[in-house]
Amino acid sequence: MNHVEQGSKKRHVFTSESVTEGHPDKMADQISDAILDAILEKDSLARVACETLVTTGMVVVAGEVSTTTYVHIPDLVRDTVKTIGYTDATSGFDSRTCAVLTSIDRQSTDIAMGVDRAAQQGAGDQGMMFGYATAETPELMPLPILLAHRLAERLATVRKGGRGITPISWLRPDGKCQVSVEYTGDQPTAIKTVVVSAQHAERVGSRKLSQKRIREALIEEVIRPVLDQGTLGFAKTKIHVNPTGRFVIGGPHGDAGLTGRKIIVDTYGGMARHGGGALSGKDPSKVDRSAAYATRWVAKNIVAAGLAKRCEVQVAYAIGVARPVSVMIDTYGTGEFPDSRLENIVAEVFDLTPKGIISALKLTRPIYLPTAAYGHFGRKPYSVKRGAVKLDYFAWERTDRVRDLLTAAK
Repeated sequence: MNHVEQGSKKRHVFTSESVTEGHPDKMADQISDAILDAILEKDSLARVACETLVTTGMVVVAGEVSTTTYVHIPDLVRDTVKTIGYTDATSGFDSRTCAVLTSIDRQSTDIAMGVDRAAQQGAGDQGMMFGYATAETPELMPLPILLAHRLAERLATVRKGGRGITPISWLRPDGKCQVSVEYTGDQPTAIKTVVVSAQHAERVGSRKLSQKRIREALIEEVIRPVLDQGTLGFAKTKIHVNPTGRFVIGGPHGDAGLTGRKIIVDTYGGMARHGGGALSGKDPSKVDRSAAYATRWVAKNIVAAGLAKRCEVQVAYAIGVARPVSVMIDTYGTGEFPDSRLENIVAEVFDLTPKGIISALKLTRPIYLPTAAYGHFGRKPYSVKRGAVKLDYFAWERTDRVRDLLTAAK
């Protein structure tokens, strides 16, 4: 972060990145969460820790699963890869012909002793998790990561087409987007730099695809539609499109991908601290996932209630112990009350035991695949009825505890 003094307020530039669903690490995340969802759909109490490796022509699935059901992992892998868009060898990976290897064992009985208590479910591991919210955007997310996600989503949209959008036939699934935002104090004031790297075909028909054509198309079809929606404008923004001049070899053919290697993309783009635990492929008994969702829920409700303009929440757990060993609130000096008072208010309003989190956010349902690309946070919550079951997606993004926080604050 570069700092420059301007009057009494400090100017700095902060950068975040996102990646498309065809990035190899994100492919791995989506495969892991597709397997998790398939298991939870039949066995809501399953214990799943599913890791995926993708590389040239191969997907390897490993981990620990304790369940009463069966899912056919090769079919889930191939369906997920096909949906992402790797359907022929010209994109560097083929869902129909890739090898799928599996190595699955049961959850450790030592861990199960602490997690599966009927009366009071213990945490599935020790560790600390962070949640964050900021009033700088309507989504209460940092602007750099929010814009990076939207650019990556748009890149996938114009590749696939639909909804009145003509697909760009030469785009391939892999891609990365990076946004640098200038802040004055804690307010974003300019979009300084945008970087878009998009995998592409080498030729269109018999003609080699020029970098000029790629740049013009991505500025008009990806960058402009996203940045025109904001209030900062981008007339003076420096734009880099495929800075190396070529991005034909991509996806698992270009780089191996692993579940959990994009945890900063998954969360706040580096704007907040991170406890180090990955999210995808884990059932909600793993507090790496469920408590990360809960702390975002807490932080977002605090900011939505007007109790702070910025808020970071940390919780920490001991394996097998239900209640957090610590809860910390940091409002960066923007809080309406001292942080210690907010900690007491949060303790009154939120049950941050694993059982309490899972119950409040309905986390034992198959809701995880949509989280595995374009961020777990800053998304619009929605519900889908599937038979007699209602699936609540991104429930941790709801501001449903604002009134309770304000009542407790009085």
